[in-house]
Amino acid sequence: MNEAPGNVRLVGGEMLLWSDMADMSGGVTDWRGAALELIRRMVPASGKVLLVGPHPQTVVDEVIAQAGLTGEESAAPAGLAEDETVLTPLAGRVAVLVRSYPDACALAERHSALDVFCGRLEAFAADEPYDLVLALDGLLRTHSAEAPAASWAESLDALSALVAPGGRLVLGVHNDLGVDRLLEARPADRDGGDDQWAPHGFDPSYPSGPGALDAALESAGLSVQRCYAAYPSRHAPRALLAREALAFDLPDALAFPLSARDGDRMLVADPLRLTRLVFRHRLGEELAPAWLAVTVRPPLLTKERDDADAEERAYTALPLGLVQEGGTLYELTHTGLRQLPDGGERPIPAGRVLEEILVEACAREDTATVRELLTALADWVEDGGDPAAAADSLVYDGVRFAPIGDLQGPPAPPDPRIVLCRILLRFAVRLQAAGHHHPWPWPLDADELTLTLCGMAGRSCDPGDLDRARKLDAELGQPAEPAGHAPTYRDLLGARDRLADQLAAALARIARLETKLSYRERELVRARGKLRRTQRKATAYRRTLGYRLSRRLARPRRVARKVIRLLSG
Repeated sequence: MNEAPGNVRLVGGEMLLWSDMADMSGGVTDWRGAALELIRRMVPASGKVLLVGPHPQTVVDEVIAQAGLTGEESAAPAGLAEDETVLTPLAGRVAVLVRSYPDACALAERHSALDVFCGRLEAFAADEPYDLVLALDGLLRTHSAEAPAASWAESLDALSALVAPGGRLVLGVHNDLGVDRLLEARPADRDGGDDQWAPHGFDPSYPSGPGALDAALESAGLSVQRCYAAYPSRHAPRALLAREALAFDLPDALAFPLSARDGDRMLVADPLRLTRLVFRHRLGEELAPAWLAVTVRPPLLTKERDDADAEERAYTALPLGLVQEGGTLYELTHTGLRQLPDGGERPIPAGRVLEEILVEACAREDTATVRELLTALADWVEDGGDPAAAADSLVYDGVRFAPIGDLQGPPAPPDPRIVLCRILLRFAVRLQAAGHHHPWPWPLDADELTLTLCGMAGRSCDPGDLDRARKLDAELGQPAEPAGHAPTYRDLLGARDRLADQLAAALARIARLETKLSYRERELVRARGKLRRTQRKATAYRRTLGYRLSRRLARPRRVARKVIRLLSG
């Protein structure tokens, strides 16, 4: 074992040859822009911060950067004017507790002013409580293989004891019945990884839902300020929505970014459709992939009323929701979405996703509705519609179309016919890949179906337009044929059932034809036997004396009739 840096302290139960951060795909939550923005708003102006468990490097850097904004002034180094100062993090203001010795050494070398404690949570005894404790990855990675794992409730009690009166605890909890777990055909906690020496799912104290989580936090002496639902997955959440926001119907334009597909895993069903159903039935909090609870320990009774007023102001400062779309971060308000940090606010467009309306009409074989929608779509594209839009990123309220999010179009505006052809090509590919029913012949491939849809929209397209539409997809980085994504398990089942139905119909037709052929063959055999019997009777009749006499007596009469016809003619 190499010598540890001076700011690393071993507390007991440390894992000397183990690293939680060596492979981020092992399950450590990759908190991104939404969580970073929430952390920025909660780092105290003065006080101590503790990070418990493994966190992405961006989270650690963000906490230290926010602490540096309120640090002590240090002497100006060479090259700076005397009146210029450098703000550095206060020593002891930010601390980290991890169980992995290599991770602790890496953090200590990266940040020399950081206090790094290495060991298990139950063995950690702080000199004094902290004003902000962050455990965004939860409590499962605070145990050590060197000792029996404590229950979740016991770990929560040990964690809550580190929070100072009036201080905050931000705790991440994975949902065992989250929508992402319902989508995965191979759950991550059943892969048999090296870190799964203690099987998860057998702890009765682990919270089974938002209500159980609130009860556990309250029993630990903490008050829940806000509980956020993290979407679209527990591995890389990009959106945090408070339960106050999930109590109402979320518009499809907001639910669409919360159901992005994870392309490197085998899925059971279409995540877009299943996630929208979750929000439509107001189960967004119960079936969230993860929860992020912001709690506070009540201040001491001896403190003044100003502490309670400050706590109330802090609660109102917590955002209602944070949504990241690409590289842009939005804050959810009661009236729409506000771009951060200083962007304007825009309303959330109303209406249903166009693809869902078209799929529903195709399932009913309502070609009139399909023709009406496609004609309106073609008019919208020709009137200057967004060239980067698609049927799965447009909402329609019955009057107008609106794109979901900020779409990045091509540098040069393309031909509207090519834009329409691209939209319909993407829809045709997704329609057939998902195995949805439609009123057109099944042998049609995606290109032929696209040309049919263009014709229904009243616009003529040819195979050359399809090639240009694919090139436009490549420019936008949105290929119509997502070859990198494996089909979902339900898609495979749907395709198998569809092929089984077609095979059953073909086999039934073959059986009918074989029955008819057997009947015809038997009829032919009977006809041939009857013909042979008739031929034998005719042959026997020709051999009789009467037949031969009648044939000889009939010859002179025929000759006489021919002579008379010649003489008279």
